[in-house]
Amino acid sequence: QVQLVESGGGLAQAGGSLRLSCAASGISDSNYGMGWVRQAPGKGREFVAHIRSSGGGYYTDSVKERFIISRDNDKNTVFLEMNKLKPEDTAVYYCGLDPSGEAMYKYYGRGTQVTVSS
Repeated sequence: QVQLVESGGGLAQAGGSLRLSCAASGISDSNYGMGWVRQAPGKGREFVAHIRSSGGGYYTDSVKERFIISRDNDKNTVFLEMNKLKPEDTAVYYCGLDPSGEAMYKYYGRGTQVTVSS
């Protein structure tokens, strides 16, 4: 059974940085894609970033040039380095995994809160 556990959320000031991690267990190969979605209070879930098994990543426009997604296949872990944070980045961030490699996430973690103060 695939399980995802996020860590690294917390409180940051605008302009600051945070680094999220998501460790996957119960996965048998490295051909999966992993990424992040977020949900702000009163809003729906929003795609943030995704990384394929090859290491290629892509982002929603609002985080380009600020966020960097990476992965460690040996540890089945994906990271999201968030820089130049803005108050509008405040949300619960969920890690997702798609066994096919794309961003149609079949599995999600429980989420980690990120709060950015102005």
